[in-house]
Amino acid sequence: MRQLVSIAMNAFMELIRQPIYLILMSCSAGFIVFLSCVPYFGFGDDPKLVKDSVLAVMMLVGLFGAVMSAAASVSHEIRTGTALAVLSKPVGRVQFLLAKYLGVFAALVLLTFVNMVASLLASRMAYDAYGDVDTRSLAIFTLALVLGYGVAGFSNFFLRRPFVADAVFCLVGFELMAFVAINFLDKEGNLQTFATGVDWRLVPASVLILFALSLLAGLAIACATRLDLIPTLAICTGFFLLGLMSDYLLGRPAAAGDWWAKTLYAMVPNWQLFWLTDALEGGKAIPWSYVGKALVYVAGYLGATLALALVFFEDRELS
Repeated sequence: MRQLVSIAMNAFMELIRQPIYLILMSCSAGFIVFLSCVPYFGFGDDPKLVKDSVLAVMMLVGLFGAVMSAAASVSHEIRTGTALAVLSKPVGRVQFLLAKYLGVFAALVLLTFVNMVASLLASRMAYDAYGDVDTRSLAIFTLALVLGYGVAGFSNFFLRRPFVADAVFCLVGFELMAFVAINFLDKEGNLQTFATGVDWRLVPASVLILFALSLLAGLAIACATRLDLIPTLAICTGFFLLGLMSDYLLGRPAAAGDWWAKTLYAMVPNWQLFWLTDALEGGKAIPWSYVGKALVYVAGYLGATLALALVFFEDRELS
């Protein structure tokens, strides 16, 4: 158990030290908040368009993050010989692969959490045709991002600490402080009850997206045991697009009783189960009981995916 935790923690720290991870986190959070400042001319549905857009950004950024994290954590270490050095210790391949997945999953949790906070802030800042851009909140959030980079640069220059990892943790801390500060103020700068106008329904929606990303991470880990970054990204993107269309391509013939359609429909993950933007319309809500059922689906599919990854990795030549 100690080896599992140590390898998972090392994998997590190695991933957040990657510059691409910092770029994904800061750019996605900034772009999500920026989307709330764009006039959509949506005939009163502007806040709904903002929520749809920020969830789409969260999903796509998580897809790239999952693939690149899996490639950096597994295929890169196999290619450089680090995996062989680790497995020469009293560490089995099952422990190694499971620990790498836990490290990738932890990095995705942190990335999704930052984007979820930015999405909640975007729901608070969204406006319709009769409103104006919340420039004060945008300035506070931008200042938080700048301070995160500034503090990380200070610690790197004077304390010789790693810039990227410190910048990631500073961005998380300053974003949370900016979220709290903004939600104690209304759009005119007056004090208000905390989080007035925040759509908390984005929390279960973000959790469902995290479930989808955990499946993509398992698939990326399985591909990364044999392939490099670009083929892994191509396969995961193909599965993602196929899963979005699985109801249309496979659901109808499966309902008609075709055995091949039933088999493929069970094998292809259905991402529509995790994409519930329609539930954010009007006074609707996503019940947490549905989130629990989705967790059972994720656990079963993820177990099968990691078992397939272990089969690929078991006879993989590491020398």
